[in-house]
Amino acid sequence: MAATEEMLAMAKKIKPGLITLVPEKRQELTTEGGLDVISQQKYLTNYLQNLHTSNLQVSIFINPNKKQIQAAKEIGADYVEIHTGPYAENPCKEELQRVKESITFGRSMGLLTNAGHGLNYENTYQIAQIPGIEQLHIGHSIISKAMLIGIKEAVQEMKEIIIKNSPQAISA
Repeated sequence: MAATEEMLAMAKKIKPGLITLVPEKRQELTTEGGLDVISQQKYLTNYLQNLHTSNLQVSIFINPNKKQIQAAKEIGADYVEIHTGPYAENPCKEELQRVKESITFGRSMGLLTNAGHGLNYENTYQIAQIPGIEQLHIGHSIISKAMLIGIKEAVQEMKEIIIKNSPQAISA
């Protein structure tokens, strides 16, 4: 969700299990990059404190950048979700390494780590191999494939890719 007063009121009313703060621009269909925590540090610190007083866990959707991850920790984030869009668009060793280093850095700071954006049935296996990822966010690809083969089959196929490649034991 966007870090707006309207969304804050909605989150406090609904009380979701995890809130992920993302940048939101009026005309974009999906997020095009991570939230710039550094430039909004004071505002986001207060915003997260408000969410935490309602016992809500907060993740920050963030580019794979150590300074941004450090800032997310400083403002009180519980999680960071590493933006995998650049890797998804160009699945090269350098982009994969940036994601790996960001996950490792976030974990070393005591943050829980998620990853997502642009992941699909062809590129998820490499991200799934990174130790320390709590969740992979792959909704668009799964739903798109479900239109062809059904939701149960689409989820099962992605689950098999993740389980086959993940260093963690996955349940559910």
